[in-house]
Amino acid sequence: MKTVADSALTGKQRWERDVLEPALRKSPEREGPFTTISGRAIDRLYTADDVAGLRDAGNPGEFPYVRGIHPTGYRGKLWTMRQFAGFGTPEETNQRYLDLIAAGGTGLSVAFDLPTLMGRDPDHELCLGEVGKCGVSVMSLADMERLFAGISLADITTSMTINSPAPMIFAMYLVVAEQQGADWKTISGTIQNDILKEFIAQKEYIFPPRASMRLITDIFAFCAEEVPKWNTISVSGYHIREAGSTALQELAFTLRDGLEYVQYGVDAGLDVDDFVPRMSFFFNSHSDFFEEIAKYRAARQLWAEAMKHRFGAKNPRSWQLRFHTQTAGVSLTAQQPYNNVVRTALQALAAVLGGTNSLHTNSLDEALALPTRETATIALRTQQIIAHESGVTHAVDPLGGSYFIERLTQDMIDGTLKYWATIDGMGGMVEAIERGYPQKEIAEASYQFQQAVERKEKVIVGVNEFVQADEKPIEILYIDDTASSVQLQRLAELKQSRDNDRVRRTLEALKAVASGDGNTMVPLLECVRAYATVGEMCDALREVWGEYEEVPVI
Repeated sequence: MKTVADSALTGKQRWERDVLEPALRKSPEREGPFTTISGRAIDRLYTADDVAGLRDAGNPGEFPYVRGIHPTGYRGKLWTMRQFAGFGTPEETNQRYLDLIAAGGTGLSVAFDLPTLMGRDPDHELCLGEVGKCGVSVMSLADMERLFAGISLADITTSMTINSPAPMIFAMYLVVAEQQGADWKTISGTIQNDILKEFIAQKEYIFPPRASMRLITDIFAFCAEEVPKWNTISVSGYHIREAGSTALQELAFTLRDGLEYVQYGVDAGLDVDDFVPRMSFFFNSHSDFFEEIAKYRAARQLWAEAMKHRFGAKNPRSWQLRFHTQTAGVSLTAQQPYNNVVRTALQALAAVLGGTNSLHTNSLDEALALPTRETATIALRTQQIIAHESGVTHAVDPLGGSYFIERLTQDMIDGTLKYWATIDGMGGMVEAIERGYPQKEIAEASYQFQQAVERKEKVIVGVNEFVQADEKPIEILYIDDTASSVQLQRLAELKQSRDNDRVRRTLEALKAVASGDGNTMVPLLECVRAYATVGEMCDALREVWGEYEEVPVI
């Protein structure tokens, strides 16, 4: 017979009293803590009690898009399978692209070497030993022509991971498309172009924050008119997570970066619905399966509501967050590298169940070197097996309605809004970065995770548990200094064969526009057509704006 006291208990509380407590007396649980990778405590059981009062997530294709921006999910179109690649000379990377396309890849993603990322030519003293090592060396239009030889830019989408020199690299891509006869109005792809996360996490910046934001809003305005199908920015949480943030910090800081870009675009006189539909996002997929899925679902709701209510966007495409995902490079281990195939598969599955629009899967050897052709193919096959053999693409948002997932999603939303309130109180993300706020938050999270690993509260298989002492080395991709020699010779030949007076005039025109208020993309295209180098174009802007030096934060 049910008592008055029983009536006051929730279903979960009755289960704890009547079922759980007797079970624990017989068989205690394993020693915890039971937390996510981010340190978030996880309850033993989630029931309807945990989602009571939460707003209905709605249906796929409906505002606020928690369950996805497309009504049919992957039944209509699979995600784009995009493999990140770049090393050595443009010809070497071009061959890798041709191999990936032949293996069934449906999009290209360009990794540039450190000199290119930092806006330096191979002959600069700081570039010694770096040319072509962590990505492909691209110093002028001639290299971009080599990089995409035999690849129709009208028929494939390309993502380019470049930030400070993004306008220069994008201008080169447009001129190659122009040479091929492609229509700028129809070509599509993405330029990362996210400088705020560089100041926060990756540190590959050149110009001061506000000058850097000027370059980004110039691309927004230029593409709205000239390249309307191009994604003008990929606001990137990936590098924030790789720097050691929690999943919540990745979500909060990434989306707040996005809000900052929108505000700067509006302040530059752009209509929100003219440029926001071409903004995209880039998230990490780490190893805590359910936390990652909740993160993506929360991201869609947060963005939709911010665009509609904070900025008054009217176009539903402005409300719809589209994102690329890459599996977590920081989770890969040099020890027992074949374990990384399993890690990557689980992370890729989380991204798919979270509704990613495109996906890159890391290769098993990336903790040791750039991937070989064979390991890159295995990584691509991982996506294809998920897409065609697992059955997870048949239903839209198949985990929607899970008490656990819905509670985690709401917790992500609530935590993000708290971070936003703090950053808004500082005046915005640029101001928060200048004060070192997100940098300190990430540093603390990274430290706490490392402490948990060292205490073995977080087990990394093959690293702090299940260690093997007799591991045999695997074959890895070795990149010698040939690329440096080739690129240095090409640079010298380029400077002898081109019209250097034309180059000088275009660089002077670039500096004049940068000193005023014109759109920098216009003179940059002329610089590129004259075969000015990345280093020369960046140096011209360094003369006008200077270089940024981060203020140390203790």
